[in-house]
Amino acid sequence: MKTAVYLTSLLLLASAMADAQDAATAPLHRIHPQTAQDLQAVLAFKGHHLPFVSAHRGGPDKGFPENCIPTFEHTLQHTFSMLEIDPRRTKDGAIVVLHDATLERTTTGTGKLADFTLAELKKLHLKDTGGQATAFRMPTLDEVIEWARGKTILVLDQKDVTPIERAEIVTRHKAEAYVMLIVSSFKDAVAVHKLNPDILMEVMIPTVAKAEEFDRLGIPWRNVIAFVGHTPPQEVALYDFIHRKGACCMAGTSRHLDLKVIRGEVADIQEIEEGYRSFLSLGADIFETDIPVRLGPMLHKDEIALKQPFFELK
Repeated sequence: MKTAVYLTSLLLLASAMADAQDAATAPLHRIHPQTAQDLQAVLAFKGHHLPFVSAHRGGPDKGFPENCIPTFEHTLQHTFSMLEIDPRRTKDGAIVVLHDATLERTTTGTGKLADFTLAELKKLHLKDTGGQATAFRMPTLDEVIEWARGKTILVLDQKDVTPIERAEIVTRHKAEAYVMLIVSSFKDAVAVHKLNPDILMEVMIPTVAKAEEFDRLGIPWRNVIAFVGHTPPQEVALYDFIHRKGACCMAGTSRHLDLKVIRGEVADIQEIEEGYRSFLSLGADIFETDIPVRLGPMLHKDEIALKQPFFELK
């Protein structure tokens, strides 16, 4: 039994070393704003679409687990992408990156994440989309933020780390140029903006009425991406309102169109390209997706994206 475990560990290590070597040599599709104002410029609506993607949980794939730095590298090797990730607190107060409150689905551990220390969690292996253990380990939020500098835009979901706590972490890292927050309420948005007016936020704004309510808060629209819904609304007036304010609209596709690809209902994503482009026609600018490696390249040509400030293949 011990021999089998040892051999498995050796195989995992060999796989990790190969993946790390590939990641080190392959160029990345980098988005690298240098200041908070640069990030505002990248995400501002400019009267035309440069559609790109936000990789849900970093873009997991076969051999590449959710919320994992090698997975982030894998995503950026294929496409320009923001990376949405999930901070959670450990028993001893550290903050790691994992989606679930429990360990079984995405790691080789069992039980509640909050019942384990960082040292204990660092001993676990992460599982890929097929449930197979990999050699990769759970990163801390600090590790991910420092890795992302000069490479991409991180979007920190809430989970059990409050908006103010996440805003303080961004401030401590001086990462306002490339780390933004998902906030779950307008009240939270006001609190974050008061703490640090340079932090950008992803805010749920699914209707014109909600857009008008947000507009009355006094938070500059340059500080937000409007998340319009996991099922993009058909209300053209909503997208028009947000665009007139100078902000971009993000729509989720992970719960519908992406599933056709993930479940094998279509042989190739090109078969449902019209579905994605119909959301662009409505006014969506950015897609939060579970399949960034396939969707990103379909939405834009690298040579077009490379003409944008702060976009670089390197």
